Amino acid sequence: MKILVTGAAGFIGSRLIQFFSNSDNLIVGIDNINDYYDVSLKLERLSMLNKMKNFRFFKMDLADKEAISALFLEEKFDVVIHLGAQAGVRYSIENPYAYIDSNIIGMMNILEGCRSNPVEHLIYASSSSVYGGNKKIPFSTNDNVDHPVSLYAATKKSNELMAHTYSNLYKIPTTGLRFFTVYGPMGRPDMAYFSFTNKIVQNEPIDVFNNGDMMRDFTYVDDIVQGIIRLIDKPPIENPNWSEDQISTSWAPYRIYNIGNNQPIRLLEFIEILEKHLGIVAKKNFKPMQLGDVQKTFADVSDLERDIGFKPTTSLDEGLKKFVHWYKSYYKI
Repeated sequence: MKILVTGAAGFIGSRLIQFFSNSDNLIVGIDNINDYYDVSLKLERLSMLNKMKNFRFFKMDLADKEAISALFLEEKFDVVIHLGAQAGVRYSIENPYAYIDSNIIGMMNILEGCRSNPVEHLIYASSSSVYGGNKKIPFSTNDNVDHPVSLYAATKKSNELMAHTYSNLYKIPTTGLRFFTVYGPMGRPDMAYFSFTNKIVQNEPIDVFNNGDMMRDFTYVDDIVQGIIRLIDKPPIENPNWSEDQISTSWAPYRIYNIGNNQPIRLLEFIEILEKHLGIVAKKNFKPMQLGDVQKTFADVSDLERDIGFKPTTSLDEGLKKFVHWYKSYYKI
């Protein structure tokens, strides 16, 4: 197959492409290499991918309608894995237009590319943030998600609605994946586990929000990648017997899944595990909840387990150990 991966220089995108290194698939990656976080890390990921014989890269912005249209017309993809987006909940409060350009216009351009040059399957990244103010735990894909608490979450919910529209109108098989707090080696420096590590090794205090009363369903990046790979050849099909209580599916070829570890961990316990692997005790500043944040995330992954026989299994202890090993090697600590 010829597979397009957007966000190829990003954390999840680059790791996914690495898993295709020994396959017969041809992988085309695009990324705009923006400076939302350390560009050198993105370039390092890309340098690893460029060693692959079955990978080609184009520097391209998702919001560039003409460039995306020309790419689809020229390449004729079999599968599209759309992971590129403007990430970050808190940054969406500071720079909202970046999210409209990348997450809304960018998704529109990908959908139009798939419409004009039909693909077998479009898989795209949604987010656990769509659950917003939901109180019912664990979060199920059959829960209503109409109460986002950040613009980032609103754009991801919009992506799901846009995908459903194109699945309905043009029969494009679309699968949206709600990722839960992804972490691991070569991850995003704006994420808590990474920024905590930076400050701990520099003997600086870390900000612990909501006085530590937070829980996250931390999901190791390789578990995310395995979920994506197993779903590639399982595009959703039309369901004429669909009923309204089946929110995560449709009469159209459309599907939503959670991918999370199904084991939320308290923030203070997470910090303890990180301290253990770093061999350093963190200095902590306890602060109130941040605007746009949620107190707890917890994924119900029963649909994923039922449909593809898979659920994330990497423990936080094992995953953070691997991250710290990479961190010390990469930053020569």
